[in-house]
Amino acid sequence: MCNYRLISHCKVVCAVLLTISVVGCRSSDEPDEDADLPTAYTETVALKNGRSIQFEMVLVPGGTFTMGSPQDEPGAKADEKPSHEVPVADFYLSVTETTLQLFLEYYQETVTTKEDYTSPPQPSTAAGQNHDDLDAMTGPTPVHGDLTMGYTKEHPAMGMTWHNAMNFCKWLSKKTGAAYRLPTEAEWEYACRAGAADIFACGNDPNRLADFAWYQANSDGEVHEVGRKKPNALGLYDMPGNVREWVNDIYSPAAYGNAAHQSPTVDSQVPAGGHVHVARGGDYSSPIEDLRCAARSFEQKWWRSGDPQIPKSRWWLPEMDFIGFRVAKSAGTTTEKPHR
Repeated sequence: MCNYRLISHCKVVCAVLLTISVVGCRSSDEPDEDADLPTAYTETVALKNGRSIQFEMVLVPGGTFTMGSPQDEPGAKADEKPSHEVPVADFYLSVTETTLQLFLEYYQETVTTKEDYTSPPQPSTAAGQNHDDLDAMTGPTPVHGDLTMGYTKEHPAMGMTWHNAMNFCKWLSKKTGAAYRLPTEAEWEYACRAGAADIFACGNDPNRLADFAWYQANSDGEVHEVGRKKPNALGLYDMPGNVREWVNDIYSPAAYGNAAHQSPTVDSQVPAGGHVHVARGGDYSSPIEDLRCAARSFEQKWWRSGDPQIPKSRWWLPEMDFIGFRVAKSAGTTTEKPHR
């Protein structure tokens, strides 16, 4: 049986090239804004211990798409409606969910014993970054229990809060000189759809999901290593299933209704006020309807139930192995020179 794990950088480039023509809705007489953008690249993270880690990013060409669920979509929920048009600019998205291997390096370089409990998140900059010196940046407190939860370094990083995922992006930006961030909710759905308007990332046939996603029917009740299933048309692995993925947005059940009355809808990288954040994609325990491209979820109080601290940590969701993230970068953005 063929193993659909990420095999090479070339495979990702080919997948992107095949879909450049279908992603986005530019007319034929508009200038080709993507002409000078690489369709994929390999990021190298230089570590303090002298080693380095690499991961892959692919270009998601910008365009306008219909976000949300149509009225007759099976399994659709009220907070996914009404569907509405959203313009998305060119951006890059990591080919896989952030791995434990990379997240452990972040943890080891930034962990602190300073007490830091739940508090309102600080406003983000337009790129979701704070450019303080890396050696002075605040890092997570020690996690209660095993950060890996018994999984290998090729599994996705799990059990971090949205705040912790955002802080990882800050660390990664300082290490590489590129302005990494969480994708917006619109960017995530746009990339999941990969130029199509289907119910799932693999089309409209739920019987095909097993080839593309780990979910309730085939996961054996556990998370799996990243990149073991087929990618979507953009070369992105595990968009549906495996672990839910934090996105930049604050959750509001009325968000789509409000957006539908804006002309045009604006996809902002600065999250609105609030404390409950959106997660996308479903996880290894999800039923089929939670793997739809338009399906939304958000942090719930029980996600913090594994944390014995009172008050709760702002960094960790201990033993919650269903929540992770992947990173994004706006096309053409950089920060200062990387810290080595």
